Amino acid sequence: MTAKEMQKIHESTFESIRKANQYGQDYWSARTLQTVLGYSKWDKFLSVIEKARQACANSGQETANHFLQTGKMVDIGSGAQREIEDIELSRYACYLIVQNADPAKPIVALGQTYFAVQTRKQELIEESDYQNLKTEDERRLFLRNQLKVHNQQLAGAAKNAGVVEPVDYAIFQDHGYKGLYGGLASRDIHTRKGLKKGQQILDHMGSTELAANLFRATQAEEKLKRDNVKDKLTANRTHFEVGKKVRKTIEEIGGTMPENLPGVQSIKLVERKQLKKLPKK
Repeated sequence: MTAKEMQKIHESTFESIRKANQYGQDYWSARTLQTVLGYSKWDKFLSVIEKARQACANSGQETANHFLQTGKMVDIGSGAQREIEDIELSRYACYLIVQNADPAKPIVALGQTYFAVQTRKQELIEESDYQNLKTEDERRLFLRNQLKVHNQQLAGAAKNAGVVEPVDYAIFQDHGYKGLYGGLASRDIHTRKGLKKGQQILDHMGSTELAANLFRATQAEEKLKRDNVKDKLTANRTHFEVGKKVRKTIEEIGGTMPENLPGVQSIKLVERKQLKKLPKK
């Protein structure tokens, strides 16, 4: 199968089986997803679903909101039908399922990318604060603050994975950048953006670039925890692979590579401008 054909699958397969319930909420049939992911036996796929359900519970989510038990009528011959077990899966449930599915199946890798992107996009859509942002400055401030929070959480996950010393964490971060920026480390990005000594690259990113890095950080944190990584070499490799996958996604949807996005004015200047707009007490 050619890269172009694989890309077509990536863009259409999981969208084509998406359904909507009476409330307009998206869901996927577990039976249909089973077929798409190449599982011939329901019992085997059900064990993957159960792992995903447990991961959902561990994340503090109400599993009933993401895994809804239901039934499906199927033909058994001579015009007769019988009901079989099915489950209506939320986007987040599908994301957890493909993360626990057989990674040797090529379609599983495509599903991991698809549902990771769509889940993150939905999270942002559901952020009422983000919905109301009208300007690029407002979007930058929102995403930069989100990235600060998730970078702290990523640092915690990295520490649990064996990345303890500051120099090791700098190397760990560079692996993520190299994956996302086509081999460029933070110093290379700094130079490419034309930044001066002391200027932080995250402070000079536009909203599109910040969103890509936020996605990298959140997915790297989750994968370190999910895979129970316990050594810094594996942690570095994990961060690189996540960054690389985000880059691949940007490429597949026709986006601009992050290293080609221009540097913008410091976020600190944007913060000052926003403070001036606040009413004085």
